[in-house]
Amino acid sequence: MDDAAEVPVPGAGLTTGALARRLGVSPTTLRSWDRRYGLGPAARADGRHRRWTPDDVAVLEAMCRLTSSGVPPAEAARAARGATRPPTVPAPAPSSGSRSRAPGALPLGDVRAECRGLARAAVRLDAPAVEEQLDGVVAEYGLTVAWQDVMAPALHAVGRKWASSGDRYIEVEHLLSWHVATALRRHTPRLGPAGTPVAGPVVLACAPDEQHTLPLEALNAALAQHGVPTRMFGSAVPADALAAAVRRLGPAAVVLWSQSRATASLPLARHVAGIEWGVRGARRQTLMMLGGPGWAGRSCQGMLRPTGLADALDTLTAAYGTAPGRDLTPARVRA
Repeated sequence: MDDAAEVPVPGAGLTTGALARRLGVSPTTLRSWDRRYGLGPAARADGRHRRWTPDDVAVLEAMCRLTSSGVPPAEAARAARGATRPPTVPAPAPSSGSRSRAPGALPLGDVRAECRGLARAAVRLDAPAVEEQLDGVVAEYGLTVAWQDVMAPALHAVGRKWASSGDRYIEVEHLLSWHVATALRRHTPRLGPAGTPVAGPVVLACAPDEQHTLPLEALNAALAQHGVPTRMFGSAVPADALAAAVRRLGPAAVVLWSQSRATASLPLARHVAGIEWGVRGARRQTLMMLGGPGWAGRSCQGMLRPTGLADALDTLTAAYGTAPGRDLTPARVRA
């Protein structure tokens, strides 16, 4: 109830919502820490609404650092309550069978503040905060910017840490990936019945043996927001099945995703690009787009290589003939 219609008051400290966004936690988490560990604000405006002072914020920042490093919440709260400024994060005390394996912060570089908040929430395995952060950035910036500037950098940082730290980040990667996929599907509009299409749908598929689908899911959601029909086939699509789908659908374009060179098959791409359909004398072929880092350095003559989600979206909407007015990205972002 204290977060409803919270409006910042000059000089009155941060609202719970503003502090949650700053720390990368959910307002529910802040209320839980207040109720369980006494980490609430020192004062409340008009006796009801929480207002967090700089001293309150310092305590909560210490709490976030400690819990992210693997310190149990109750122990972290005791340490944070006695701090007048954010302390150096101590390593968890070694003990047989109880030592925390929780990872530390992710090295993100120069990214949006929302990306840092998302990464912090993922490292803490704070599912409500991850979900809230994802929905917030999509609502604020639109799906394309949210993917390119927030979701993808956070996922890449987790992937790099996973690769360099053994299995310590597997749970973080799985939780973040699941919530990103869920958010993308939640923001994918369902297209209603339409008249005679001007072209076939856009086919989205991962190369055989390729399991990384999230970039395709982001493109699928963005195309749907622009009114472009798609057929998503997901991960590890067998070559014969992809060819059969192209012949049956007569797609306006095919996007073939490969995350690594091991899965990027140029013979398959050329085969799909060469498939023809239609009546004799008016045979047609598809526009072939190769997505993902697996194609880097390959000779892809006659096939498109987008630089990112925005580039792929522009090319595919133009190929399909979608009117520019269908763009649902917030106007302030497009400008």
